[in-house]
Amino acid sequence: MIQDRKSKKGAAAGLIFAAVVLVLVVLLENLSSLLPSVPAVLQPTSQLFTVLKKGAVYSLVAVSMNLLNGFTGLFSLGQAGFMLLGAYTYAILTVPLSVKDQVYYLYGGSAVKFSLPDLFWGIFGSSGAGYAIGLVLAVLIALILAGLVAAGFAYLIGLPVLRLKSDYLAIATLGFAEILRAIFQWQKLGPVTNGANMIKSFPIFSSFNIKSNGATVLYLSTFVPFLIAIICIVLIVLLVNSTYGRAFKAIRDDEVAAEAMGINLAKHKMLSFVVSSFFAGVGGALFAMYVANAQAKVYTTTMTYEILLIVVIGGIGSISGSCIATFLYVACSEWWLRFLDKETVLASGFQVPLLRNGFRMVVFSVIIMIVVLFFRKGILGDRELPGVIAGWKRKRAKRKEAAQ
Repeated sequence: MIQDRKSKKGAAAGLIFAAVVLVLVVLLENLSSLLPSVPAVLQPTSQLFTVLKKGAVYSLVAVSMNLLNGFTGLFSLGQAGFMLLGAYTYAILTVPLSVKDQVYYLYGGSAVKFSLPDLFWGIFGSSGAGYAIGLVLAVLIALILAGLVAAGFAYLIGLPVLRLKSDYLAIATLGFAEILRAIFQWQKLGPVTNGANMIKSFPIFSSFNIKSNGATVLYLSTFVPFLIAIICIVLIVLLVNSTYGRAFKAIRDDEVAAEAMGINLAKHKMLSFVVSSFFAGVGGALFAMYVANAQAKVYTTTMTYEILLIVVIGGIGSISGSCIATFLYVACSEWWLRFLDKETVLASGFQVPLLRNGFRMVVFSVIIMIVVLFFRKGILGDRELPGVIAGWKRKRAKRKEAAQ
């Protein structure tokens, strides 16, 4: 009973926190409309909102990877491949018919002769509320299909691959991602994937901004990725805290003991792999919306290593750790250290040494090394943020008692 009450309180607190975050995101992005003057950093086009959007997308992908690597103990490096599947599925299904010939001009048009937005606009209308409803439904269904395509491929790959362990599984999934990237750039698939060229002109985050007479009256381009990422992460949290999640952790800790307890190893490994890939596919679709295009050459092994690094920094087996590490990682790499790439010459004519293009990544790498050295298990280890805060409170209370 006590445990149930604690879990319910934790769930309620999590939902309240998520709602507060969403409200703050909307208010923050629309401050320029609410106040007569705001700092440049709070303008909707500033680097702050770029970091928030990418952070929301990467948070989802990092948590999906943590589900597999951290909670189930399966070392997979195929995340970029599943993101690629999600990105292309979303892009192919949502490019409006009116621009498909322009996008696929090298191949005389697209082989996919329908578009989800046009389908729903034909039902609800292409203006006013009908346009908004059609857009939301089209994007929502495309995101789900993006996840399902990635999950379907994961199931097929998982049948032979999940029999492998440790480094061999990582090598196999990494090879799959590279093969997939090459296939999607194959010219013979051009009428579907547009070959090595990018697919663009599909609905992106800014498509959800509400406009009146050509002017934006309500910015929702940061709210949308946050909303989708939060919903997906909540679903992952529910899975981790379920009986399936406990089975995942048992497999991670000791496969032999888990099997002796009656846990079906093959079934639960496959479930974890498929669910992780589903959310990676959704994350890939969101990433395509973030960069406003889908191009296979972007989804390299470097992207997978980035996500893995975020998971390690945040703490393997910590969902809140992955989210915190994501925003810190993206902010440092995309914003806070940008000044290090600019050559600086003082008024006296003295050029500051080392400050030049690329130096930012050198400093960033040193920071990561320091973090890993001092936080061997990551920022939060395998704990969640509420547990860490509760631990601090208990220690503080004990200190007060000792002082008295």
